[in-house]
Amino acid sequence: MDIARTPATPDGNFEMADAAVEPHAPATIRREDYAPFPWRVAATHLDFDLGLEKTLVEAKLTLERNPDAESSPTIRLNGDSLKLVELRCDGEPNDSYAMEGDDLILTLPGDAHELTIVTEIDPASNSQLMGLFASNGMLCTQCEAEGFRRITFFPDRPDVLSVYTVRMRAPKAQFPVLLANGNCTAQGEEGEYHWAEWHDPWPKPSYLFALVAGDLVARSDSFTTMSGRQVALNIFVREGDLERTGHAMESLKRAMAWDEETFGREYDLDIYNIVAVSDFNMGAMENKGLNVFNTKYVLADIDTATDGDFDAVEGVIAHEYFHNWSGNRVTCRDWFQLSLKEGFTVLRDQLFSQDMGSAPVKRIGDVRVLRSVQFPEDSGPLAHPIRPDSYQEISNFYTSTIYNKGAEVIRMMRTMAGEEAFRKGCDLYFERHDGEAATCEDFVKAIEDGTGLDLEQFRLWYSQAGTPKVTVALSHEGDTATLELAQEVPPTPGQPDKRPMPIPLKIALFDRASGTHRGEQLVVLDSASEKLTFEGFAAAPVLSVNRGFSAPVRIERDVAPADLTFLAARDDDPFARYEAMQDLVVGHLGDVVAGGLAAEEREAGREAIRTALAAVLADERIDDQMRGELMMLPGESYLMEQSLVADPGAIHAARETLKTWLGRELVEELVALHERASQAPGTLDAAAQGARKVKTLALTYLAAADPERASQMAAAEYDGATTMTDRQGALMVLASLDTAQRTAKLLDFYNRYRDNDLVIDKWFALQASSLHPQAIEHVKSLRNHGDFTLRNPNRARSLYMAFAGNPHAFHAASGEGYRLIADLILELDPVNSQTAARFVPALGRWRRIETGRAALMRGELERIAASSQLSRDTHEQVSRSLG
Repeated sequence: MDIARTPATPDGNFEMADAAVEPHAPATIRREDYAPFPWRVAATHLDFDLGLEKTLVEAKLTLERNPDAESSPTIRLNGDSLKLVELRCDGEPNDSYAMEGDDLILTLPGDAHELTIVTEIDPASNSQLMGLFASNGMLCTQCEAEGFRRITFFPDRPDVLSVYTVRMRAPKAQFPVLLANGNCTAQGEEGEYHWAEWHDPWPKPSYLFALVAGDLVARSDSFTTMSGRQVALNIFVREGDLERTGHAMESLKRAMAWDEETFGREYDLDIYNIVAVSDFNMGAMENKGLNVFNTKYVLADIDTATDGDFDAVEGVIAHEYFHNWSGNRVTCRDWFQLSLKEGFTVLRDQLFSQDMGSAPVKRIGDVRVLRSVQFPEDSGPLAHPIRPDSYQEISNFYTSTIYNKGAEVIRMMRTMAGEEAFRKGCDLYFERHDGEAATCEDFVKAIEDGTGLDLEQFRLWYSQAGTPKVTVALSHEGDTATLELAQEVPPTPGQPDKRPMPIPLKIALFDRASGTHRGEQLVVLDSASEKLTFEGFAAAPVLSVNRGFSAPVRIERDVAPADLTFLAARDDDPFARYEAMQDLVVGHLGDVVAGGLAAEEREAGREAIRTALAAVLADERIDDQMRGELMMLPGESYLMEQSLVADPGAIHAARETLKTWLGRELVEELVALHERASQAPGTLDAAAQGARKVKTLALTYLAAADPERASQMAAAEYDGATTMTDRQGALMVLASLDTAQRTAKLLDFYNRYRDNDLVIDKWFALQASSLHPQAIEHVKSLRNHGDFTLRNPNRARSLYMAFAGNPHAFHAASGEGYRLIADLILELDPVNSQTAARFVPALGRWRRIETGRAALMRGELERIAASSQLSRDTHEQVSRSLG
C-alpha cells in the first residue's frame, strides 16, 4: 500500500459516520506476544448481494486446525460494525457463540469444520473508507490493515492465508462492472441482475482482498511476460476520465518489464486490473490482481497534471505492481513486519524511477522527502524503529519510518553487497518464502546468505529508532590526510541508550588544484569512532562524504565556506554537490538566527552562497533538472530540524531575507534563465520538464526581490501556459503576493477547472501553502467554500495538510494555526479517524519549538485529548505526543 504522497460547509451527512471509539485504556499489541493462529482457513468462499445501502455477505470458511500452533477449542473471528444475520457450522445453525467487543467467539470441538457466516453491512454510511464503502455511486473495498473485519467475521491477521473464491450479484444497470481478485471464472445474468465469479489461486491474507462494483469504463492493453504468457491489462475509471489514463498504462507496462529484467519477477495471473477511486484514505492498494488507486495517482494529462504528478503516477503504479512479489507472494507474518513489504517495495520503486528518468534528481528528491518527513518523525515523540515493538492502532504505523527509512536500510545492504550480490540475496528470499508470511529477519537472513555479508550488527537498524549523527573531521599534516569519524544514535521514547550501527559512507578526497579525486571509496563505520589515514596529499584535500546519500544519517562537519563552495561547483557526485549547496545555506542561516554575527561575517556568508548559486545558473555541464535541485533553498521544516529548539518566526524571516537578497543580486541571471527556459516546448521530455522547473524557481527568487515585476511575469506565464506545470507554477508565485493579479488568476483557475476534482485540490492547496500574510484567513474562508468537504480525504488534505506543512502560517505566533488544525482533528475524527490522526504529528513537534509556541501547541493537544470520544487512531497519536 502506498501512503498518500501529498503533502467549506459541512456536507450534512456526518450523523451517518461510524461511531468513534472510547479511548479508555486501548489494548496494546506487542510483537513479543506473537503466536500462530490455532486454525487455518484453507478456502474462503464469499457471496455478495450488493447494494449501496444494504449488502449481504455470505462467507464460507473451510477451517482446519493448525499443527504449528497451540491447540485451542475456540476460534476468534474479528468483526467491526457488523450485523450478524446467520451462523452455521457444518451446515447446522449455531447460536452457541459469544461476542467479545466486536469479535465473534466460537467453540469448535473437531479438527475441521465449514463455517458459514451471513452479515449485513451498509456501505453508504461507511465514512471511514475501510472495508466495503460507497464512493460516488460505486462500491469499493480497502482492507489493509484491518478492514476485512468490516465485511465479515474472519481471523483478520496477515499470517492467515487462504484461497479465495468470490461471487457477486448486483443490479446490472447500477453496477455493470463487477471485479475481484484473481481471474474471472464465470459470469451471467438473472433478469435485471447479473453476477460474476472470480477465483484467486494464490493464497493470500484478508488484507489483500478486493472487490469493486460500479459504472466504469476501461483502458485495455496487454503484456507478454518473459515466459511468453499474455496478461490482459485494464485500468477502470469513470466515464470522462479515460483519456487521462494513457500515462498510467504505459507506466504499468514499463514496471512489468523492469521487474522482470532487474529482479527476475514475472506476473502470475491472466489479468491485472487497476481501478481509480476518488474517495480513498491512501495513495493506492496492491490487492492481488485488483489494485485500487486514488484517482490522484492514475489520472494525468499535460493540461491537468504537473510534471511531478506524472512522476508520482509512474512511481505509485510501479510500487503497487512490485508488491505482487514483495508483499503478496511473500507477505508479512504480523503488522510489526510492515517494512518487510513496504520498505523493500519503496526501494524497488525508487530504483525503477531512477532508471526511467534522472537517477541523481530522483535520489535528491527521495532524500528531501526523508529529511522533511522522516527525520522529524525520528526526533519526535512518535519515533519508532522500522520494526516496532508495540502499537495500539496499526494504521498509525503507516509512516515515513516504515516506508522511507525502511527503504534506506535495505539500500544500505545493497550498497555494501553490490548490485549483483544483492540480487542473489533477493532471489534467495523469494525462493525461500514464496507463499509464506515472513518476517524482517527472514529477509535479512536471505540477504546475508545470498551475499556473504555478516549482518548481525546491521540488524540494529531494524530495532533502534532515531537518526544517527555522524561527526566528520578531516585534518592534514605533511602528505597525510586523517579522517576522524564518530557516530551517536540519539535517545528516543522507550530507547534511552543505543548501540553503534554499521554506517556505510561513500567518500572521495578532492585535490584542490586539479578539482579531481583518486576514486570513490566505501567506508563502513561500525564502531563509536574510527580514524582513517590517506597518504600522498601534499596539500589538504577537500572531503566529499556520504556521497549518493549512502546512509540515512545526519552529517555534522565543520567545513570552511570556501570548501563548500568548491564542492558545490566541482563535485562529480550530484548528491554531494547538492549537499554542499544545502550546507552553505544551512550554516549561514543558522548563524543568522543564532545572532552575534558581525556585519562582515554575515556578508561573507551571503557572498559564498551567491557565488555558488551564480555558478549553478551559469554551468552548462548540468541539465535543468539538476540545476533546479541546486537552486532550491532548504525548506523551513528542514532548517528547524537543525536546532534542538527552533524559532519558526526567526527561521522564516532569515530565509526570506536571504532569498530576497539573492534575487536582487542575481536578477539579470534569473531573468535570463526565465527567458531561456520559456522557449522550451510544452512536452514531457526531460529537457522540457527541466526548463519548466527552473523557470518557476527563477520566478520565486524574483518575487521575493521585486514583487511587482514578478507579478507581471507570473501573470504572463499563467496566461501563456500550455501545461499544468507552468500554470500551477505561475499561480503558486502569485498566490503568495498581495496583488490584483493574484485574485484574477485564482478565479480564472477555479472557473477553468471547476469540474475537475484533482485540479481543484491543487487550487485549495496553493492558497493554503502560500506565503501570503493572510494565509490563515484564506484557509478559514476556503473551509466554507461550497466545494470543500471533509468526507473526501483528498479534499481535506488539500487544504489542511497543505496548511499544516506551511511553517509561515501554521506557526503563527498567535497560535491560530494550531487551533485550526486542532479544530479540524476534532471535527474529522468521527468522520474518518485514519485521516484525522495523520494531522496530529504537526502539533506533536512542540518540544522542538520555542517555549511560547510550544505551550500553545501543547495546549491544543490537551484540548483534543480532553474530548470524551476519540478514535483509537487519534487517541494513540495524541497520548504519545503528550507523554
